[in-house]
Amino acid sequence: MIKVGIVGGTGYTGVELLRLLASHPQVRLQTITSRSEAGMPVAELFPNLRGRVDLRFSEPDRAALADCDVVFTATPNGVAMGMARELLASGTRMIDLAADFRLRDPAEWERWYGMPHACPELLEEAVYGLPEVNREAVRAARLVANPGCYPTAVQLGFLPLIEAGLADTGRLVADCKSGVSGAGRKAAVPTLMAESGESFKAYAVPGHRHLPEIRQGLALAAGSGVGLTFVPHLVPMIRGIHATLYATIADRGADLQALFERRYAGEPFVDVMPPGSHPETRAVRGANHCRLALHRPQDGDVVVVLAVIDNLVKGAAGQAVQNMNLMFGLPEDSGLGQVALLP
Repeated sequence: MIKVGIVGGTGYTGVELLRLLASHPQVRLQTITSRSEAGMPVAELFPNLRGRVDLRFSEPDRAALADCDVVFTATPNGVAMGMARELLASGTRMIDLAADFRLRDPAEWERWYGMPHACPELLEEAVYGLPEVNREAVRAARLVANPGCYPTAVQLGFLPLIEAGLADTGRLVADCKSGVSGAGRKAAVPTLMAESGESFKAYAVPGHRHLPEIRQGLALAAGSGVGLTFVPHLVPMIRGIHATLYATIADRGADLQALFERRYAGEPFVDVMPPGSHPETRAVRGANHCRLALHRPQDGDVVVVLAVIDNLVKGAAGQAVQNMNLMFGLPEDSGLGQVALLP
């Protein structure tokens, strides 16, 4: 059994990790930390876990965490990097669900996150945990940077076009919508029901923190820098991301459906839907899947890729469990067989 610790177990990502790991056949939950809720039974805060998780939240204890085989950090940005050296030195593996190890350039990190990086020497070692790209590197990793939710959907949608050299990488557009759980489990006026319900808005148009992460991944696929316009939007639903992606191609005769089906053949969590499909966020709610569909309006030179994920599952906790499975030599879909919730 894999001994698992979770640092920061009271947010939406934390409870999603608990939901998935509580039914994982090869996991023993060992410690779940929360400074604010230390001593409280986990099932008291999250009644859906009653009868499944009998632990109490505890103060972060370095010795207890070091006794784990793997620690998931579901903490605010800047926290995980403060404990990474010590955890790794103890032999514990680490999967960070925040952004601390996603960007390779410490100057870029500081620019977007407003603080110097605490352990820049680990940025080179950290493996970016998008299994569809870095599966073999994840298997051998001590430290995995779990991708962000928007970056997961956008990269999976664009990658086949870029890897095949078909897209004009100077003119990529990602028009993305997210449910309010993407903002985290905190009291904030913009995500109150009376503020976000029956409304729809763009935000962070001048620059969202996920922009450099997406550009980094697409540039690695392209072999050079990319021009990307990324506009996120908030929609009045709890879960889900819908990414509408636009790319200009020169070869109008390319069989894009076949290209995407080949690229993701055998991928357990990427579903290339039949031609003409329009995937919905409800079709992935609660499941670790990305569903993709392709369109070329009026047979022109603009390809529209539609990508949907659950931001808390394939966009966070589910992908983290997928990475854990790879790191410990388990079947990649272990503990991740949930069917999406309908209605």
